[in-house]
Amino acid sequence: MNQHTEPTSTDKRSDRTKATILRAARERFAAQGYERTTIRGVAADADIDPSMVMRYFGNKAQLFDAALAIDLRLPDLTGVPADELARVLVRHFLDRWEGDPADEALLVLLRSAVTNEHAAARMHEIFATQVAPTLAAALGPETARRRAGLVSAQLLGLGLTRYLLRLPAVTGLTRDEIEDGLAPAIEAVLH
Repeated sequence: MNQHTEPTSTDKRSDRTKATILRAARERFAAQGYERTTIRGVAADADIDPSMVMRYFGNKAQLFDAALAIDLRLPDLTGVPADELARVLVRHFLDRWEGDPADEALLVLLRSAVTNEHAAARMHEIFATQVAPTLAAALGPETARRRAGLVSAQLLGLGLTRYLLRLPAVTGLTRDEIEDGLAPAIEAVLH
């Protein structure tokens, strides 16, 4: 017996509703942070009843976690020459921050992690489960363990100054200028 079934129109409608709620939640968390965001506010932005948000996501913490389910989609760095590794990382993070609008979840998390312990724990988890293992594959576990935090600090600093604080000295730089300026600093940390 075939256990695979086609999604029903109810399933598709449910998926659309969830996506609408998550989009509204990301925008609300980005604009107001975790503390000031409410289920009612997200529901109003999504043009649905607050009970629907609760039905799909339970509570604000669970909604926050779902809205910030972030896959950094880090590239396989094992075949990247050591002298190109830093540039690949900078390019990748610029692509993530400036690419898909759904990736604003990274910025929401960065903004929220400064003032909210739950968000900070989520940030720790993402970097521990994604950045450190990716660097370990390229550098070896011991070097990656010592270096991953500093690489993360530099890339998160870029995110903070370019996309959250919008410092003119950083927002005015082209992607090539950022890569040329930041890659040598990251390369120094990696060695």
